[in-house]
Amino acid sequence: MLNAGFIGFGRMGITHFSILNTHPSVKITSICDQSSTMLKILGTYLDIATYTDYKEMVDKEELDFVVISTPSHSHAEIIKYALDRDLHVFTEKPLALTKKEGQEILDKLNGKSLVNQVGYVNRFNEVFMKVKNLLDSGIIGEVKTFRSEMYGATILRDAKDNWRGKKDAGGGCLYEFASHCVDLALYLMGKPDVVTGSVMQSVYSSRVEDIVLSTFIYDTGFSGTIISNWSDESFRKPTNIISIFGTRGRIVADKHSYKIYLRDDIPNEDGFHKGWNTRYITDFAKPVRFYVRGNEFTRQLDYFVECILKEKQGDICSFNDAYQTDSILEEIRRDAESEHKLVPPIESSFVAGRGSDISRDSSWKKALCFWRKGNAS
Repeated sequence: MLNAGFIGFGRMGITHFSILNTHPSVKITSICDQSSTMLKILGTYLDIATYTDYKEMVDKEELDFVVISTPSHSHAEIIKYALDRDLHVFTEKPLALTKKEGQEILDKLNGKSLVNQVGYVNRFNEVFMKVKNLLDSGIIGEVKTFRSEMYGATILRDAKDNWRGKKDAGGGCLYEFASHCVDLALYLMGKPDVVTGSVMQSVYSSRVEDIVLSTFIYDTGFSGTIISNWSDESFRKPTNIISIFGTRGRIVADKHSYKIYLRDDIPNEDGFHKGWNTRYITDFAKPVRFYVRGNEFTRQLDYFVECILKEKQGDICSFNDAYQTDSILEEIRRDAESEHKLVPPIESSFVAGRGSDISRDSSWKKALCFWRKGNAS
């Protein structure tokens, strides 16, 4: 039986708790959180030790691993403390807010056989896993371009008093939201050689960005676009969309289904024919032992526990994987800020969403003219 401690018990902490609390090989012994109300509820209904100081919890409890679901800026500090005490670590994304902090974490892993994993959950979604297999098979030929998008209604008013509205706390669309969009691109397409044309724009936020756009260029000859907007109320839930164009066809996918277009009839084990073919997640997904929000949330945690039990380091969403993603996030921010591309709201009604053509949107043109004029002065 593995003893687990939870650090941070907000929305994601509760999600992870509900999944691991039903795992036959896990016993959750302690929880750390800053909310006195939450700790009072936990103390009333659960036979679990509660703490307000994660260091005290880690030092007092006999733990095998910790699950970290705190605000982004605190991840690196907590991770390093846990690794120093030889604990396996599952942390929510991002791994760290800077490449320097990320490298310090990787350095602490040297010589230690500790399982480490980051919650870039899209890598455990069956649709995106199938898309990766299709790309690896070469069924759509040589990839020429792709677009990775993410939309949601996370911020619909200025959250300046919340950590999500503070840059130094890891707030803003880039690290808190677009990170999933970027990580999905790296998972499917690999790490880009050049990050350019990055723009960050605010819709409601006064201190951080609400929209992120960037272009990835690969030395092998293809490119891709990143579009992320966490202020789009036309989406009820956060939604990832990936579109990939190749010389023999095209793939369009979200978390629930994918479509593949083939220019010709190609022998394949999936029964695809020339033209459009659609597959839904219910056609091929395998059930998980406990469902919360999506199969991928259980699959990622079960994979983490399985790696600990088998004493092996997993090859999905490791700290090294997350470090590569975090490095690109830092490049996007540096690219955007170097050209003064953090664009304040021009028209508050502008929200990029599904099917919008940003290049033709009048508000977007005004935004581009704004920062170009600023750069020229």
